[in-house]
Amino acid sequence: MFVCVSTECLPHLPLAAAMERLAELEFTAVELDVREGGGHLQPAQVSADPEGAIAACSDLQRLRPVAVSFAAVEGPAFYDHFTATCRLAKSLGVVTMVVESSELGTPFNGEIERLRRMVAIAATLDARVAVKTAAGRMTHDAETTASLCRNVPGLGVTLDPSHFIFGHKKPASWEPILKYVHHVHLRDTKADAFQVRIGQGSVEYGRILSQLQRVGYNRALCAHLPPMPGVEQPAELRKMRLLLESLL
Repeated sequence: MFVCVSTECLPHLPLAAAMERLAELEFTAVELDVREGGGHLQPAQVSADPEGAIAACSDLQRLRPVAVSFAAVEGPAFYDHFTATCRLAKSLGVVTMVVESSELGTPFNGEIERLRRMVAIAATLDARVAVKTAAGRMTHDAETTASLCRNVPGLGVTLDPSHFIFGHKKPASWEPILKYVHHVHLRDTKADAFQVRIGQGSVEYGRILSQLQRVGYNRALCAHLPPMPGVEQPAELRKMRLLLESLL
């Protein structure tokens, strides 16, 4: 396993400046965020100007890209945008495509068909889809997420333990999806606060790493800390990097 960081951690900076700052913080691997309304690359932009998107990622400040996170509004161009983002990932040598599941209430069979189509698109470009666990979405609990994986051959999971802690009296189990985990997002969380300063929450990082080691996980542990008001973001990112590296 190794530590990486999401560009979503520095949404207020232009992409090149964010890369420079993350390199200064001594990260060596990065997850690139391609998000509708995000601060860096936009899905429509990547689709309309693929060469420009590649150029925007040309100076990664020695950070190795290990994942691309894709989030776009469903619509006629959704799969075209996803295909273009997978092509960007391939040009960067990235295999892992982090995606969102549909919102709760979406028909289960419809979600299976949607994810199957995304997995098929990614496979043609040598990528693997890893759907994120998230409250309020089809992946809100481990059993449903595992069922999606069983019904969508090749589908992996991006484990975000925070969603199994926040809003629960005690952390919910993510054991059923461990064998499907292909990527991991980490921050610190409490039952009554989705994100808190590193060390003030109840995330058991050592236990998470032990669980992942048990199933042979050997990929990224991604620091995924959106900025918090009144908190010095570089200091938080540095603390997260040092904490994870101390456990490896």
